[in-house]
Amino acid sequence: MFNDHTVHPHTGSADTSRSCAMSLLQAGVDTTVIALWLGHAGVRSTDAYVHADMTIKEKALSLTAPVTARPGRYKPTDKVLAFLDRL
Repeated sequence: MFNDHTVHPHTGSADTSRSCAMSLLQAGVDTTVIALWLGHAGVRSTDAYVHADMTIKEKALSLTAPVTARPGRYKPTDKVLAFLDRL
């Protein structure tokens, strides 16, 4: 009888696989490599991890900010919030 004790990304639960994918993504590993390493049928299967990670979105947005913009998150004034509430 064949007894495989090899550890690979799909060993354990789906949570282990997701956790592994998120760690790789946050480390800057390309989604193509993650998909191949996890044994996904296609690269698009890793899109969910990109959408789930807010730090990646914030990094991307920070790269597009104009040089004159103040760093940090936008905090609307009470006047702007009141206007939006009326919409």
